[in-house]
Amino acid sequence: MDQTTHALAVTLFSEILTADQLVRNRLSRSLPRGMEISHFSVLNHLARFGVERSPAQLARSFHVTRGAMTNTLSKLEAQGHIHIRPDWDDARHKMVAISPAGRRARDDALAAVAPMVSELIGELGDERVRAVLPILRELRLKLESGPE
Repeated sequence: MDQTTHALAVTLFSEILTADQLVRNRLSRSLPRGMEISHFSVLNHLARFGVERSPAQLARSFHVTRGAMTNTLSKLEAQGHIHIRPDWDDARHKMVAISPAGRRARDDALAAVAPMVSELIGELGDERVRAVLPILRELRLKLESGPE
């Protein structure tokens, strides 16, 4: 890797990491009291796809350990936001579904963060946001596929 490419890579990842930290801070402050980003992310995932998922599938989707996902799911279950049941095909496994209360909590969280997101998009401009999405998506897909 030449110096120019190295400097570009360092700058790219520095910007991504800094933006990630800043977005997480703003998002955390915007979410309803007691809701963590990980809770919102799981509820949003379950609500968007509308199908049950196993804890292992959720852990893979979010690129976290099974232990981390189990911790998040335990908190969501205690709050009544999800239902966890045995997998009828293999009782050693479990299946997770969003509850009506979880759907309401997710909807409340979306309503709470919408003004912050709308403000950011308004400041950047719709066209610029649309233009960067394919690049961010491609970067994510390359990172998800792992090292070549």
